Amino acid sequence: MRLTTDNKFKKLIVIGDRVLIRLTKPSERTESGLYLPPGVQEREKVQQGYVIKTGPGYAIPAPVEDEPWKNKDEQVKYIPLQAREGDIAIFLLSNATEVVYENEKYYIVPQSAILMLEREEDI
Repeated sequence: MRLTTDNKFKKLIVIGDRVLIRLTKPSERTESGLYLPPGVQEREKVQQGYVIKTGPGYAIPAPVEDEPWKNKDEQVKYIPLQAREGDIAIFLLSNATEVVYENEKYYIVPQSAILMLEREEDI
């Protein structure tokens, strides 16, 4: 599910290095054959799902400079995340936060809890 201008996720803003994920169904397999075996899913230590939306990334601290001629309103710069909308992510459930949005369950996951990504396009 990709983010589009007419869907419900355009109102959501994911903060920092976090990713919004919707779980795949237990029997759902990707075209390349990636899926978690039932034994792993039952223990719920690791889950897989679709990346719905991502945060901007890791904020880069601004250098401390006291130059009177410099623009004081410089925008914050970010190191972007590896995860992208539409990726399939395998992540540690213990680091995830469960949320319900418009009667559907999602997880907010820090990028550090993502173990692997599968992307349809070439990396």
